[in-house]
Amino acid sequence: MEQLDLEGRKVLGIRVELPGSPPLLVLVAEEGFVMCGYLNVQAAEKLGVAAAMVSGVRTFEDVLEAPVRACTSKARELGVREGMKGREALELMARGH
Repeated sequence: MEQLDLEGRKVLGIRVELPGSPPLLVLVAEEGFVMCGYLNVQAAEKLGVAAAMVSGVRTFEDVLEAPVRACTSKARELGVREGMKGREALELMARGH
């Protein structure tokens, strides 16, 4: 785990090394999180949380720079959209709407 500074707000980075594959990565803000493709957007939707998914990432910086591939309706309420960078999604989730 690592604490990251995103425009003056703290974001928690969680990295899990997996045998023989890229790591599992999640960046958590106050109101939601951006996750790698290992995690399931449909499950996050059922739970009613703000979540966005990026893919093809190996580092926290990759998560911040990768385009959002999918997001939950709760994330959409915060302004998150497919195609925006993970950084932009996290900024919206960290704003405290």
